[in-house]
Amino acid sequence: MSDTATFEVNGEKYEFPLIKGTENEVAIDIKSLRGGTGGVITIDPGYKNTGSCESAITFLDGEKGILRYRGYAIEDLAEKADFLEVAYALIFGELPNKEQLEKFHADIKEKSVVDEDLKKILESFPRTAHPMGVLSSLTSALTAFNPSAVDVSSEEAMYNAIVKLLGKIPILVAWTMRRRLGLPLGYADNSLGYVENILKMMFHQPNQEYVQNPVLVDALDKLLILHADHEQNCSTSTVRIVGSSHAGLFASISAGISALWGPLHGGANQAVLEMLEAIKEDGGDTKKYMAKAKDKEDPFRLMGFGHRVYKNFDPRARIIKKAADEVLGDLGVEDPILEIAKGLEQEALIDEYFVKRKLYPNVDFYSGIIYRAMGIPVEMFTVMFALGRLPGWIAQWREMRMRKEPIGRPRQIYIGENHREFKDLDKR
Repeated sequence: MSDTATFEVNGEKYEFPLIKGTENEVAIDIKSLRGGTGGVITIDPGYKNTGSCESAITFLDGEKGILRYRGYAIEDLAEKADFLEVAYALIFGELPNKEQLEKFHADIKEKSVVDEDLKKILESFPRTAHPMGVLSSLTSALTAFNPSAVDVSSEEAMYNAIVKLLGKIPILVAWTMRRRLGLPLGYADNSLGYVENILKMMFHQPNQEYVQNPVLVDALDKLLILHADHEQNCSTSTVRIVGSSHAGLFASISAGISALWGPLHGGANQAVLEMLEAIKEDGGDTKKYMAKAKDKEDPFRLMGFGHRVYKNFDPRARIIKKAADEVLGDLGVEDPILEIAKGLEQEALIDEYFVKRKLYPNVDFYSGIIYRAMGIPVEMFTVMFALGRLPGWIAQWREMRMRKEPIGRPRQIYIGENHREFKDLDKR
């Protein structure tokens, strides 16, 4: 294959170099296109064919169903590592040794106290406010309590900002849920692991001892790992483009949380449960809704099946399906919503229409089932997604700043009015 690509514009030919990634992905480097052609640009709505950066963090092959963090297969990480190990690897490039992991966890715990004035900001929200809006606001508010900018030339300053964020966000997540439920707000228990602490902070009752359930701990650990990064998606690209203006880490992460809120992105797992609720209210007939999903004239859409990137089975769904079965089996939950979910899953896996189109249940489908079984309110599902995605966002922000990437500034093709004569107000 040639190492250049040739474009012909108005009879003139222009050559552009090809860039090849370590997994043999090929890109045409067009950064000199506009300057070299007198103003010609490409247009790619949604950036589906445009690489915004070179990155060493995550490799995703949707055709083959492959997902790797820093070269490690997602299957190995979910089976053999815990969330903090994966977070460390995403951010710093290598899996930690025992001493590095212990220091990382100790430093996170040391930074996990949140200024009490943040409670006043939280209390200013109505209890009915959507948790994603609350979390985004509280994350942005952290900047007010940590006003100094991160010195990106200092590894120590970068590290301190990272452990601070990893320590404080779980507190804000737990507070957001407990505020909604009218429960007292607390802090972490330094005797517990990172994921164990998340569960305790969210669910402990003030009048009884909290007992850890290892099945739930393992399931949440896997969910957080599976959501930890996913290449240049909407929220990750948002974090990078906001950070490219040299906005701080907290502000950039807050922007990513807002991007994740949308139902086409992180809000999909909430949309799955809302769909299941609607099916239940209509009698719970799964066969009826499978038929509606196959009818092109019917506006109903089956949420939680298929994926815009994976054209095969979502590798994360294979892992989390097993965890979902374990959680439901351990808790012995009897819930008509979960029964409807299992019915849809079983039918989709054998229905020729879905199998032929590879519309398999995805990670959003199973994560919603697990969170519901755990007792997490449906409005909190996307917040849990954000908690898992946190190390990926941090890793992407850190990489972007360390590579000294330029400020993001997409171009456009103007399709509005040409120059018009201005008319005074009394003549319009």
